[in-house]
Amino acid sequence: MELKLHRRFSGKDYTVGALYVNGAYFCDTLEDADRGLMQTMPAEEIRRKKVTHETAIPTGVYRVTVTRSPAKRRMLPRLLDVPGFSGILIHRGNTKNDSSGCILVGENRMKGKVINSTPYETRLVEILTEAQEHGEEITIEIE
Repeated sequence: MELKLHRRFSGKDYTVGALYVNGAYFCDTLEDADRGLMQTMPAEEIRRKKVTHETAIPTGVYRVTVTRSPAKRRMLPRLLDVPGFSGILIHRGNTKNDSSGCILVGENRMKGKVINSTPYETRLVEILTEAQEHGEEITIEIE
């Protein structure tokens, strides 16, 4: 299963994107500020440019697994091996303050926010869990 996150707009302290599942539009996304990080950059450069809890993850392709989040106490998609970051999830939330580097799902109908995020999280977890249970590899490309 292939997810694609297309970053469409970078505000001063947030980034709005669109999430696609196997090529079909799924929902809007909200992340922290895009500081131009790329998966191919040296780790030292990523650490130098990153602002903790205020930076979107590097562009690139990552494996995804659905696991129980101890902090959120529910099953969520987790991005693996993100350089310079740990614990990156896809989950519900409304503003950049809910992100801390993670990808928030919902509808971008208000500047700098996503709304109606819970149903999108629930449906995405269902889709990805089913794929995972069928042995499909899940990846996300962030561009």
